[in-house]
Parts: sequence; C-alpha cells; structure tokens
Amino acid sequence: MVWDFIVHFFSLFKLITVFDVIDIICLSGVLFVIYLFVKERRAGKLALGVAFVFIILVFCELLSLNAMKFLLSHVIDVGLVLIVVIFQPEIRSGLEKIGDSSLKGIKVIGEQKNSTHTIAMIDEISNAIFELAKSKTGALIVFERNTKLGDLILTGTVINAQVSSYLLRNIFFDKAPLHDGAVIIRDNRIYSAGCLLPLSINSDIIKDLGTRHRAAIGASENSDCIAVVVSEETGIVSIAHEGHIYRNFTRATMKKKLEEYLVHTASQSKDKNGARIRMKHK
Repeated sequence: MVWDFIVHFFSLFKLITVFDVIDIICLSGVLFVIYLFVKERRAGKLALGVAFVFIILVFCELLSLNAMKFLLSHVIDVGLVLIVVIFQPEIRSGLEKIGDSSLKGIKVIGEQKNSTHTIAMIDEISNAIFELAKSKTGALIVFERNTKLGDLILTGTVINAQVSSYLLRNIFFDKAPLHDGAVIIRDNRIYSAGCLLPLSINSDIIKDLGTRHRAAIGASENSDCIAVVVSEETGIVSIAHEGHIYRNFTRATMKKKLEEYLVHTASQSKDKNGARIRMKHK
C-alpha cells in the first residue's frame, strides 16, 4: 500500500507543466517577500498565529472535525478584516515601499540628483544640529525622500526657504512659536516647520526616549524619510530610519550618514555609525 502511494505521488510530477513551475516560483517569491517584511514587525507574531490556525484547520479537514472546522473558518473570515484594520500602518508602509522600489530605476534614469546642493544643505544642517546640541536645545528635522509627506506638511507652517543654519537655530529656539514641531526638508529647502508627526506605538522603544524620538521613529515607520533628533535633556544626536533609531553621532559621522542616505542612495550600506537601539520589530 505504501509503495502504491509513492508511485502515485511521483506520477503526479508528470502532470506538471512549465507554467506550473513558473507559478510555484512566483508564489515562493511572494511568500519570501512577505516573510522579510513581517519578520521584524509586530505582524510577525500575528503571522505565526495565523499559520497555526490554518494548520489546525487542515487537520480538522483531514479528520472530519466539522464543528471545529466551522468555528475556525468563521474566525478566519472575521480575523482577516481585523488584521487589515489593526495593521493598517504596516500594510500601508509595505505597499509604499513596493511602489517606491518599482519606480527607483525609472527615477535614476529620468532625473539626476543635484549632489552638490544636497551636500551644501547637509553642511548647513550639521552646523545647526551641533550648535543646538551644544546648548541642549531640542530639535527634530525630517528629510523627505521618495515618499511624499504632504499630509505632515499641512500640520505645520509652510516656509519654503533656503536651508540656513541660523534660520534652523531660530526656529528651534525654545521661545519661538514653531520650536515644538518638526522641520520638514523637501528638495533641499526648509519647506515647513512646526509639523506634527505620528508617534510610534512600538512598545519595545526604551523608556528613556521622549516624544521627539518617538515622533522621529513613527515618521520613519510610515515612510522612507530620514529624521534627525537632538535631545534637549542630553544633547545627544540621533537618526531614525525605517523604524529604528541610531544614537551618539558626532558631526563627522552624522554628515557621512546623511550623505549616504540623501546623496549615495543607490549604494546604501548597513548602518555602521551610531549605536543602534535594538527593538524586536520595526
């Protein structure tokens, strides 16, 4: 009987066509991308739970456990709707990154980044950041990249001014009306100030980090932006990217990291400068 089953199993391979192989490869690729996306996020634990429910459902089908099968099938129907609602930020972030990746090649061909202006802008911002850090003046600067931040810009005051170290230090002066919000840099210009950013709800963020740091992480979770933070308690300079935050930058290492993100985006490497705060998910 076992031999008959083995013969029957291998005979099924004769029915496989080239299109079936392509279909399997495409499905494997999609599942692998989903795995890479969820493995370091809150959705990772949820994915394990969903997989476990599906395994139980398969066993219920094989063993003809109709009552359990009826219950679990309805739980899955309702659960899929709840997943979309609860994990809307992660789903949105993932879809934005897919769209961003698909257009990168076109953008590289269609437009050439003005690296000279960007480097000059980074120099001005570095001067402002470390003057603010010296006086322990809190600051939050967000660099818009491929994902547009129009919804965040609308929460602040549009300035659309040339980047200047003196202007940034005036904006973040603790008696200035816009000092509590974030400055958003668009097209190498100070586009908006006093902007409100979404706070990260990541429970693994260490308690020492305040609202500015949580806002920086939250903005980087929902887009491909880069956020620079100056702590008003310690004067420590941090950079948030893709839901992670890196701390203890010097002027030189911060400039190098910003140039890597904003100028040399095609050859980005893993973060080496600054001490990364480990979190279970992004």
